[in-house]
Amino acid sequence: MNTAIKERLDAYVSSKGLRQTSQRNSVVEEIFTVDEHFTVDELLDRLKNKGVKSSRATVYRAIRLLVEAGLLVEIDLGDGNTTYDPNFIDSPTHNHLVCIDCGQVTEFADSHLEMLNDCLSRRMGFRPVKKSLRIEACCDKLRNLGSCPNLIKARINGKRMPNGKR
Repeated sequence: MNTAIKERLDAYVSSKGLRQTSQRNSVVEEIFTVDEHFTVDELLDRLKNKGVKSSRATVYRAIRLLVEAGLLVEIDLGDGNTTYDPNFIDSPTHNHLVCIDCGQVTEFADSHLEMLNDCLSRRMGFRPVKKSLRIEACCDKLRNLGSCPNLIKARINGKRMPNGKR
């Protein structure tokens, strides 16, 4: 885990008068070990596969603490699940492109888009505080090749699919 993340979390936990726990530390370590979006169920599966015992309540509390500390962001990828993104620390202005066929999520950033968002907000009398952009689209693989390795892999692994498909 990134030292800056650990220091920021330790300071936040201390400011809240909470104590450090090994269970929370295991959950936090797993969240930031893999630079991937995840749901609570996916995180619980990852922990279980690594032999880490942690209750659903502990995982939810750890996630809530990370969100409050600004280390983790809730995002909506359009599949009806709350998804968490640990990537905002390194890249706070990124956006998401979600394939509605295979569920692949691609992050992107564009300085022109940032400027446009800022100009539009200010012109309408607002000051941007937080923004989220999700573009739902179809990747070219399925249309051009007739199959999509991401779709096959997602179905084999039982990954969540857009619009609740499995």
